[in-house]
Amino acid sequence: MLKRILGSTGFEVSIIGFGGIPIQRLNEDQALELIQEASKQGINFIDTATGYGRSEELIGYGIEKTGRDKWIIATKCPARDYENMKKEIDDSLNKLRTDTIDLYQLHHVSEENQYIQVMSKDGALRALKEAKKEGKIKEIGITSHNVEILEKAIETNEFSTIQFPYNLVERQGENLFQRAKELNIGVIVMKPMAGGAITRPELSLKFIMQNPNISVIIPGMDKVEHIIENSKSGKSPIYLTSEDIQAIEEEVNQLGYEFCRRCGYCKPCPQEIDIPTQMIIEGYYLRYNLKQWAKERYDGLKINSGHCIECGICEPKCPYNLPIRNILKRVHENLG
Repeated sequence: MLKRILGSTGFEVSIIGFGGIPIQRLNEDQALELIQEASKQGINFIDTATGYGRSEELIGYGIEKTGRDKWIIATKCPARDYENMKKEIDDSLNKLRTDTIDLYQLHHVSEENQYIQVMSKDGALRALKEAKKEGKIKEIGITSHNVEILEKAIETNEFSTIQFPYNLVERQGENLFQRAKELNIGVIVMKPMAGGAITRPELSLKFIMQNPNISVIIPGMDKVEHIIENSKSGKSPIYLTSEDIQAIEEEVNQLGYEFCRRCGYCKPCPQEIDIPTQMIIEGYYLRYNLKQWAKERYDGLKINSGHCIECGICEPKCPYNLPIRNILKRVHENLG
């Protein structure tokens, strides 16, 4: 398995990592089988989150059984303030059955007010820095779907890693990745299959690996065959053939324009609907087969797609010309 250094952390990570979203559907025996296979295939980086159902617990069980020293563990949570982050760190340590978490990330900081809060005196970053001093965590990262937030964050010298979507159709992070590389900040790629929308996983992984600024890719995997197939990409030559390039063009054209890149330009909505979040949750429902989990997330939103009054203000702001009103209608039909 090809390995790269994760920025200033010095961690030597497998180019293909283990994304921990879909594992929450499995039981302990199934989770252990997956994690054992991942280790066998040369994967040593595993990423999860407090919000991924039982993911942390199942991964903790698997890591304990396979050997803690084989893994670089990353997790994250959406806590924005100091006290909540302190509690979440201890909860993660307990669920992951470890004394130290290698990388703890501020999760989904995608709005300016969220960024201001986590960076403030009583914000979540302070708790992470204290935990690092105490040895509870080794490194601090940040994840987002907003390029501008991460462009700002990487200049603060507070973060060892960033995590951002990147795949055949979501390429808005390429300049960000280049700057991160210059600053020796590790780049973790989420959504390499665009939430399951891409039909040729091996092609998307090869495309991503072509970028020298990428440190590790974390496809979500809940089947042994997924691990074996994705691992092959990390062991194969990464150059793109003319046939690959043609297939990439076909894949992009097939996805068309009804695909949210989560740039956020459609916001703010007069009804205060978080439009990209609606589409992200629907993606989990349709493509990750996390129907119950997606419905629970959707039901937990105070304002959802059903509140759309079809004013259309969002649509001219979308650089991809998405028919947002129709998409929101569909989201509510699926999840409402």
